[in-house]
Amino acid sequence: MSTIHTGATLTPGKVELVTSWIGLQRWYAGHGHEPRLSRMRGFRLDDPTGEVGIETLILRDDAAVPPTTYQVPLTYRGAPLAGAEAALVGTLEHSVLGTRWVYDAPFDPVYVQQLYAFMQNRVLAQASGESDTPEWHFTGYGSGDPAVSVSRSRVLSGEQSNTSVICDLLDRSGEPAAPAIVKVFRVLSAGDNPDIILQQALAQVGCRSVPASVGYVDGSWGEDANGAPLHGQLAFAQEFLAGTTDAWRVALTALATGADFADRAAALGATTAQVHTDLARALPTRPATPADQNRLRRSWQDRHTAAVTEVPALAAHEDAIRRVLDRGATGAWPTLQRVHGDYHLGQVLDVPGRGWVLLDFEGEPLRPLTERSQPDLALRDVAGMLRSFDYAAAAHLAAHPGADPEAAHAWALACRAAFLRGYGGVSSVAARFGDLLAALELDKALYEVVYEARHRPTWLGIPRSAIDRLTSEA
Repeated sequence: MSTIHTGATLTPGKVELVTSWIGLQRWYAGHGHEPRLSRMRGFRLDDPTGEVGIETLILRDDAAVPPTTYQVPLTYRGAPLAGAEAALVGTLEHSVLGTRWVYDAPFDPVYVQQLYAFMQNRVLAQASGESDTPEWHFTGYGSGDPAVSVSRSRVLSGEQSNTSVICDLLDRSGEPAAPAIVKVFRVLSAGDNPDIILQQALAQVGCRSVPASVGYVDGSWGEDANGAPLHGQLAFAQEFLAGTTDAWRVALTALATGADFADRAAALGATTAQVHTDLARALPTRPATPADQNRLRRSWQDRHTAAVTEVPALAAHEDAIRRVLDRGATGAWPTLQRVHGDYHLGQVLDVPGRGWVLLDFEGEPLRPLTERSQPDLALRDVAGMLRSFDYAAAAHLAAHPGADPEAAHAWALACRAAFLRGYGGVSSVAARFGDLLAALELDKALYEVVYEARHRPTWLGIPRSAIDRLTSEA
């Protein structure tokens, strides 16, 4: 058990140390300004050996407007952790313990072991400033075998907004168990995380097209300006599907080798529709209202204006664009339900013996959590996947300069048709609301126009071609 040295001094202080480090992290949302961090709350996890200090800090950055809340788990060691140089936050001087090496905790195996144990209800969160005092604001909830423990862990590289750790597990007899992946949320928002809520709901109705949930950490870290509690989830664990490839890579391989992908696209459409059907069974739905239609129409208009401003040549399509969007915003709409929210080929795994498995139900990370947690149009996911086929064809052409553009274009069209055919075999919503689907896809392409014009001008032709196609019969 760790002993808290009450009254000890730290130089620099923990918040000061993190302030000099956090701005360099990929998940830090405030690039362009100097962080102004203050501590909101936190908790400790005890290292059974008593050698490693484990503490999670909940910090508010007041340099952002509105302020942003971050989760920063740290470990404190009396000597450097071998192989973790890149995870070193810095060193501080402890008036009792001497020099302490401070690490970004997901890279420290002791933290990962104890976090997993916390999720499985084997340990309690401890108060940061007191020994042997539980911190009841933070709780672990497990759905896996409580006897399973972490034998080895490794952090996935390249993530933008979270930190994910692959965990090799051992069962109670010491034999290897099915691995898990633990996602540590870095930016905290008050409210239930859609990734956790949706995947657990799907599991409860027997859906095998999502990874099985293992556990999560729930917590409260203060109050907002109105006195409402700031509550949400801090971490989430689920089965890790080893030996798999995402649908984006599968599609690119098919393009490069000339292999047929239409059957796989049809199966993906059927899987998508079944997940939508299961979500509608598992979570509340509601009818679309005129207010919903008006709200979406306004967002489409704003996107249209932004796209024409960014690419003035689109003005030639302005009337046709408006007609497509107007048709989508009028008439009857399907029932609103929970959806994936950020759906594309990179969010799907090809699992041998199991088929397509959908990942990452958080929704678009830049949208507020309250929006991502509301019932939406399932066709928004369909539109996202249709656009993803176009981008796969473009990525193939970029990687293979000698490839035939017409063949790549034909491949994308064939995938679109196959996906919709597969979707239609399970749900009629895409066929019944074709005007709405076309409007959602056009809106997505208008968003892409703005993005590509600002960041990848050489890719601007991809959404431009989609706009040409979607407006050609308007």
